[in-house]
Amino acid sequence: MLSPIHKILLPVLACCLLVACATSPTGRRQLMLISPDAAIVQSKQAYLSTVSDLDKQDKLSNDPKLAKRVASITGRLVTEAIAMYPNSANWEWSVAIIDDPETVNAWCMAGGRMAVYTGLFEKLKLTDSEFAQIMGHEISHALANHTAERMSRAMATSIGVLAIGVASDRPAATMAGGALAAKLALELPNSRTAESEADHIGMELAVRAGYDPDAAVTLWRKMGALGGSKPPEFLSTHPAPGNREAALSAMIPEMRKLNPTGKLAHVTAIEIIQDAPAAPKPAR
Repeated sequence: MLSPIHKILLPVLACCLLVACATSPTGRRQLMLISPDAAIVQSKQAYLSTVSDLDKQDKLSNDPKLAKRVASITGRLVTEAIAMYPNSANWEWSVAIIDDPETVNAWCMAGGRMAVYTGLFEKLKLTDSEFAQIMGHEISHALANHTAERMSRAMATSIGVLAIGVASDRPAATMAGGALAAKLALELPNSRTAESEADHIGMELAVRAGYDPDAAVTLWRKMGALGGSKPPEFLSTHPAPGNREAALSAMIPEMRKLNPTGKLAHVTAIEIIQDAPAAPKPAR
C-alpha cells in the first residue's frame, strides 16, 4: 500500500514526466524535471556552499600566476560562449581554483559557475590549448543544459529530495532539495550523447577563442594515459565513448575553418575564486 507521501509524490512525478521536455543545441529532445532557469538558481546555492566549505578547509589556491592563466583562457571562451549563446551574457561567470594536486577534475554548473583542480595542471602538464579544450567542454555542458538534465536524474532517483518540497509545502525546503540535487548532479556521469554534444560545442568554443583544435585529441590521450588502477576523477563523470578520439579528429578540419589564423578572442572578465595571498610581514 502506498504511503500518504507517495500518493502525493507519484502524481507529481507523472505530471513532470509528461510535460518536462526541452531541445538541446544539437536538436536532441531532453527530458527535464527542472527548468534551466531553476537549475541556475539552485546551482548558485550549491556552488556558494561548496566554495565556502573549501575556503574553511583552506582548499583554495593562492597562486597568482595560475589564477591569471585560468582567467585569461577561460575569459576568451566565455567571450565566444556569449557570442554563440546570448542568453548566457547575464550568467555569473566564475572559476574556483581548488588546491588539490592529486585530483584531475574540472566542472561547470548551470549559470557559468566553474571549478578547476590544481591536479589538472600538475598531472597533465596542460598546454593552453588543452586547458581551453577542458574548459570549453565544461562550459558546453552548462550551455546545453546538461546540468538541468543531471539534476533531473538526481531528483528522480532521490525521492526524498522531491518529497521534502512536496510534503512540507515550504519554499525554503524545496530550494534546499534543489541545491542538494545540484550537488548530486556533479557526481553523476554524463550520458554518451551529452558527452558528444559537449565535445562538439566545446571544440568550437576553443577554436573560435583562438586555440588549436588538435589539442582535443592530445588532451584525451593524456587522460587515457593516467588510467590504471585509479582513473582521473574527470573520467568518472565524463565517460569516454569508444570512438571519441576518432570523432574528435574527424571534427578538426571543419573546426579549423572557423578561425584559420588562430586569432585570440577578447578576454571577458570573470571572477576567480581563490585564497588571498598571505600579507607580507612588516619590516622590523
